[in-house]
Amino acid sequence: MNATPIDGSAWETIDFISDLHLQMAEPATAKAWFDYMASTEGTRADAIFILGDWFEVWVGDDDADPFAALCTAVIRQRAKGSKGAKPCELFIMHGNRDFLMGVDLAERCGATLLDDPTRLEFNGTSYLLTHGDALCTDDESYMRFRELVRAPEWQAEFLAKPLAERKNIARQIRAQSQAQQTQAASYADVNEALALEWLNTHGCDVMIHGHTHKPASHKLGGGMRHVLSDWDANAEPKRLEVLRLTADGISRLHLI
Repeated sequence: MNATPIDGSAWETIDFISDLHLQMAEPATAKAWFDYMASTEGTRADAIFILGDWFEVWVGDDDADPFAALCTAVIRQRAKGSKGAKPCELFIMHGNRDFLMGVDLAERCGATLLDDPTRLEFNGTSYLLTHGDALCTDDESYMRFRELVRAPEWQAEFLAKPLAERKNIARQIRAQSQAQQTQAASYADVNEALALEWLNTHGCDVMIHGHTHKPASHKLGGGMRHVLSDWDANAEPKRLEVLRLTADGISRLHLI
């Protein structure tokens, strides 16, 4: 498993977000993301990394859903820059909800589709970027599901089905997942030993990931593990957090 390297030496401000789970049924969260992408805070970033679960579900790049088209237009506009804002490099990574995002979608967005994991070099530090689900090995049922749906053969067979059938299957899988989450006490956390093994294998100092919905910063061997928040504009308090990286280090930006 090789972590594709990215050189961030030309950037001053890098933002990381994940687990937005954008969908028509959650317009407040979608609007919060739209506003961030166009806001003064959002336009400060030279690069924005969406580390998985940008969408609640993605059944293939041939889906012409109007909401997805709007999200694509927003990210494309941010990549180009507008109203005096500087252009921004956009990166998207597969999550456990939108693992079928493809190159066609990335090209429509003006974004780069990332491998998981990806290595980022910035200001003399190596950062290992991952969605995080592959590290949650204690969730055995999910790991079996992940192995199935990440197989090229399964994906080719699924994407060959009619769009309506794919959407129906996705709804069934989502309903099952929601039922399991209701029964579970909390989201599974990453296996710390495996996370440290990944960090050492790739020669990185810091790991940044999402998936667990447990935003915090932890020591990991001689380095750190920073966990991204999920986004929910209807929660109390709202969960709309950006992890920001500059030459001064890591900070957490809480959007209102």
